[in-house]
Amino acid sequence: MRSLRSFFMVTESNKAYIAMLFIQCVYAGMALFSKAAMAKGMNPCVFVVYRQAFASLALAPFAFFTERKNSSPLSCELLFKIFLVSLFGITVSLNLYYFAISYTSATFAAASTNLIPAITFIMAVLLRLESISIKQWHGVAKVLGSMLCVSGALVFAFVKGPLIKLMNNYPTELSQGVSSSSSVKSSSKEEWVKGCLVMLLANTAWSSWLIMQVSIAKQYPAKLRLTTLQCSFSCMQSAVWAVAVERNVSSWKLGWDVHLLSVAYCGIIVTGITYWMQVWVIDKKGPVFTVIFTPLALIITAISSSFLWKEVLYLGSGCGAILLVAGLYCVLWGKNKEGNREMSEAKSSEAKDVVLQECITHQ
Repeated sequence: MRSLRSFFMVTESNKAYIAMLFIQCVYAGMALFSKAAMAKGMNPCVFVVYRQAFASLALAPFAFFTERKNSSPLSCELLFKIFLVSLFGITVSLNLYYFAISYTSATFAAASTNLIPAITFIMAVLLRLESISIKQWHGVAKVLGSMLCVSGALVFAFVKGPLIKLMNNYPTELSQGVSSSSSVKSSSKEEWVKGCLVMLLANTAWSSWLIMQVSIAKQYPAKLRLTTLQCSFSCMQSAVWAVAVERNVSSWKLGWDVHLLSVAYCGIIVTGITYWMQVWVIDKKGPVFTVIFTPLALIITAISSSFLWKEVLYLGSGCGAILLVAGLYCVLWGKNKEGNREMSEAKSSEAKDVVLQECITHQ
């Protein structure tokens, strides 16, 4: 009884760590299931439509019941802005992502997400939303981290080197289905390069969406409703695009197979459950804590892909992944130090104001 009680006490104190581990496992599963669906012949555009439909249906009840007392005004102008943000952020990003993953690998898709903080930082600097102070260590860390992230992505994509052999999983033992489809598309160097470039565009679009969220969230603070609206708009926009490029009715059919499992998983589990868990962890530990766990998804995806469908891993991929992770942590360290410094300066300024106010009152 005492050991059971101590177990629950340990679990209670480590809830945030357990939640982040679960979230990274879910994200790894997203890359794996998405790659499986693409390899089994599902059209990427159709996949996005179904994923966003599942996400909208999963989020709508929570948005209605949890934020029904929030009377945030929704004007036609604001609704149009949300529509545009959904188009240039979510719709473009997801369609490019699933197109790219059909020509690359689940491991590369998971690795490329580590680029997002660096791309977001670079875009924020160009838009003058973020400042760089090279005279300070945190400024140097952010610049160096961004360079390492980009270098790591390039090495991961274009440098092979010798094979990394995990438990004798050789490429000659490729199985039927997912593994064979993956090897066919990955065998073409031109297709791989195209997929990597499109994945870079997808991450850039997602980074731009993150930046656009700042102004939209201020105008419409009901975050869950905002997310639901954007998922719904993205579903409609993707449907228009998918109908234009895919006229074959059979491509839209969902059976009890990996296609249905993948879209349901990405729509309900990834968008629904992990959203709530991330919000909870951010509230408890802060945003930097949540991003620190991002490389776990890459590690889980790489190992799972190697064992599940004999995905080939090269030394170049490993070196690129190390550079990506190192760059990510450099950016996070610099951002964290900058935030702590700004906070201490703000507290110091407040203390000076209090002292000045006391002096005035005493006089």
